[in-house]
Amino acid sequence: MSERIDGDPAFVLHTRPWRETSLIVDVLSRHHGRVGLIARGARRQSSSLKTRLIPFQPLTLSWFGKSQLRTLHDAEWQGGELMLRGHALMCGFYLNELLLRLLPEGDAHEGLFDLYAGALTALNTQADVEPILRRFELDLLSELGYAQPLGHLADGAELDPARRYSYEVAGQDDGHASHGVIALRRDQAGYRGKTLLDLAAGDLSDPATRAEGKILMRALLAHYLGDKPLATRQLLIHLQQLDRPKP
Repeated sequence: MSERIDGDPAFVLHTRPWRETSLIVDVLSRHHGRVGLIARGARRQSSSLKTRLIPFQPLTLSWFGKSQLRTLHDAEWQGGELMLRGHALMCGFYLNELLLRLLPEGDAHEGLFDLYAGALTALNTQADVEPILRRFELDLLSELGYAQPLGHLADGAELDPARRYSYEVAGQDDGHASHGVIALRRDQAGYRGKTLLDLAAGDLSDPATRAEGKILMRALLAHYLGDKPLATRQLLIHLQQLDRPKP
């Protein structure tokens, strides 16, 4: 059945060439989630879409068509241009790749759309990107139903901020459905109780929490992403290595 959508707030996540003059555009829309659209003629110099279909710009998009063959017919810029540069720009592409890999097509998450827009604004204005990335990763997993409670043990017991704990997801423990925060095993480095409590509260002011939170989120995301690593993460690691002072 054909549908017609008019003026849905959206951001472009990724574009790729299609045929000689068109683009396939992956977008995050507020009311329809991640959607793939064909922008016919968008690669022509005369196309009004050419300068609008770029990432991180707030748009309203209109499209029509059937499930897997939807055609974009209008894109309007909504103002408030975001000028991500340098490291912040790469972080923006990292958020986009997370959404492309983890968010099912057509699965609407209005709250996630607003969180993404907020993360872009923060990347545009704040120098320290690490808290922004950690919050978005936590919010994304929570919105998709993947996140487990961090603020207490899997059995419901309270955490001791001074102790260290392990974190496991379903199926990680020898095929058993263990998940959440559990007692630390001898062969595990684990995470501070304070780190887990801080993450649960959204408090990333402690540098140690940010450092351990990055390790934990990397492990959680790897579980859900599977064997294929994120291209933007590899590039970010490479750029960070280039920025380090030489001995």
